[in-house]
Amino acid sequence: MKVALVHYWLLGSRGGEKVLEAICRIFPDADIFTLFYDPESVPALIRTKNVKASFLNPFKKFHRSLLPLMPMALEQFDLRSYDLVISSESGPAKGVLISSTTRHLCYCHTPMRYLWELYPAYRTEFHQSLASRVLLAPITNYLRTWDYTTAARVDTFMANSLNVKRRIWKTYRRKSHVVYPPVPVESFHHSTTSDYFLIVSEMVAYKRLNYAVRTFARNGRRLKIVGEGPEYPRLRKLAAKNIEFCGRVPDHELRELYAKSTAFLMPGEEDFGMTMVESLASGKPVIALGRGGAMDIVGNGCGVLYAEPTEACLEDALRAFERVEPFIDQAQLKIRAAAFSEAMFEHHFLAVVNRSRSGKLPENARAAPLASSEDGVSQTVRPWIPHEDRRGWHLSPVENVE
Repeated sequence: MKVALVHYWLLGSRGGEKVLEAICRIFPDADIFTLFYDPESVPALIRTKNVKASFLNPFKKFHRSLLPLMPMALEQFDLRSYDLVISSESGPAKGVLISSTTRHLCYCHTPMRYLWELYPAYRTEFHQSLASRVLLAPITNYLRTWDYTTAARVDTFMANSLNVKRRIWKTYRRKSHVVYPPVPVESFHHSTTSDYFLIVSEMVAYKRLNYAVRTFARNGRRLKIVGEGPEYPRLRKLAAKNIEFCGRVPDHELRELYAKSTAFLMPGEEDFGMTMVESLASGKPVIALGRGGAMDIVGNGCGVLYAEPTEACLEDALRAFERVEPFIDQAQLKIRAAAFSEAMFEHHFLAVVNRSRSGKLPENARAAPLASSEDGVSQTVRPWIPHEDRRGWHLSPVENVE
C-alpha cells in the first residue's frame, strides 16, 4: 500500500509535528507533502523522509501572508499513485485532490481557527490596523467557502479531542472519531517541588497569557514561562520580578522544569493540550481554564478547572488549588497521563485506518481494539476511561463536552 502524508507546513516542532512524527513511525515508507518546509526546524525523523514542498516554499518566511494562495498550491500536488492519503490539518491540508480509488483520512487538530471560531477575535482584537481588517474580510470569506467544500474530499475524519470533534461537526457537519495525540509519557519524571508554577506556550494572543501574567504579577507567586512569540514584548511589560521568561529550552531542560514545578497552568482554550499531559506524566497537577482539551485531560483529581479567562477566576482557582493540593496523588496523575501514550495513539489510529479501509466503521463509532498485534500495536494499552469519569475539581460548573 502506497501512503502519502499531507501536513500544512513544516516550520517548527510543535504538537502537529509530533503527531506527524508518530504517523511516520506507523507508515515508515510514506511520502510527505507540505506547503512549506524548513528541514532544520523539524524533528530528525521527518528529515529522513521524502518531503515534497509546494511551489510556495521559497517564500516560507512570509508563509502566514500567503494564505490566499495555499488552496491553489495544495491542489497542485499529484497524488494519483497513492492508495491512502492522510492529511494532518490545523492549517490547510485536507484540500488536496485525489483519485476516486484513493482513501483520504484527515487527522484534524482543529478547523482553521482564524477562519471559523476565532475569526471575530482575529478581526477585531488581533489585527490592529484598519487596512489589515479591511483586507481580511474578503480573503477569509473566500477561504471559508473553500475550506467547507474541501471537507467533502475526506472519507473519514479523526479529531484530536472531544472539543475538536464538536468543532468538526459544527463547522463541516461531518462526524469524526476521537484519537488523542501521542505523548511520550515514559520520558518524563517527578522531582521535589521548587515552589513555582509553570506555563509552556507559544506567545500569541489567543493563548491568553496576558491575564495570567497580570495575576501573578499582583499576587507575587513565582511563575516560569517557557516559549517565544510576538506577544513577548507586551507580556514582558506586564510582568514583575517574580515572573521568569525562559524562552525556548531543550527537551531535557523542559522535562526538569516540569518535574520541579508546583503545578502547570493553562490559561487559554486548547484544541487538546499536550503540555497538560506532559505535566501529568511528571506527576504534577494542572490548573486550567475549563474549556477545550482540558475537559478531556484534567480529571480523576488531577487538578483544578475554572470557568472564565479572567484574573478573578484564576486567583480563585489558585486558592482552591492550595486547599486540594494535599489530596493530589502523583501516581494517579501518571496513570491518567498513560491514557494519552504513544502506544494508545498507535492502537486507536490504526484501528480507524483499518476499519475505514474495510468500510465497516460507522461514522459515529469509536475505534475498537484490533484483533492482533501484527501491525505493531501495543498489547499493554490501558482500559479506556469513560468521559464522565475524567473530571478534576471544578471551581464552578463548567459545560459538559458531551
